[in-house]
Amino acid sequence: MNWIAIGSISDIPSRGARCVTTPNGRIGVFRTVDDQIFAIEDRCPHKGGPLSQGIVHGAAVTCPMHNWTIALESGQATGADEGSVKTFPVKVEHDQIFIGLEAAIAKVA
Repeated sequence: MNWIAIGSISDIPSRGARCVTTPNGRIGVFRTVDDQIFAIEDRCPHKGGPLSQGIVHGAAVTCPMHNWTIALESGQATGADEGSVKTFPVKVEHDQIFIGLEAAIAKVA
């Protein structure tokens, strides 16, 4: 597993997100109101909407296109919706965020 540094917690607003571009696609990195950090595929399973542009509430994000809600921890759609997105491991060391990738180098978008 390659741990890629993507910035500090303060780079992501509370209840906000940041998008990271990797060789395998875009990853949304989310910060909850209680400073938990999650990383998921930045593509809604419904119609491909950019989840990193959605609204973060609790430990979930609502897609800006069609209001699907995705659990940040599991990547699963909630409620009556079905589908999921890939999740990525995250670690925080001294306020620096790292995401675990099996791909090579990532660059911050």
